[in-house]
Amino acid sequence: MNKLFRILWPQKDPQVIRKQYGMPQDLRLKIQLTPEGLVATCEDLPGFITNAKNPQELLEMVNDGILEYFDVPKLEADYVYDHLNLEGFGHVYLKREEQYA
Repeated sequence: MNKLFRILWPQKDPQVIRKQYGMPQDLRLKIQLTPEGLVATCEDLPGFITNAKNPQELLEMVNDGILEYFDVPKLEADYVYDHLNLEGFGHVYLKREEQYA
């Protein structure tokens, strides 16, 4: 989202969003490397699939997909998970500047 939008409508606390919409605290994603980039699926969320060119973009796409999956209005949040734990390979963190409403 653009910065002006988030100035007018700040991001809600991800904990509040997860609780309000019944989202799990943690997700176990299956991430596959393909010639085009990365593909993520989630057994806990039937039909969930997203792809990206790199891990940072994958985190953004996972958040976008999760928000769509749980019908969270764009006005309320841009993300609910701020990092990916790539077991054995480290973490990917979401780049963000705003504070919660």
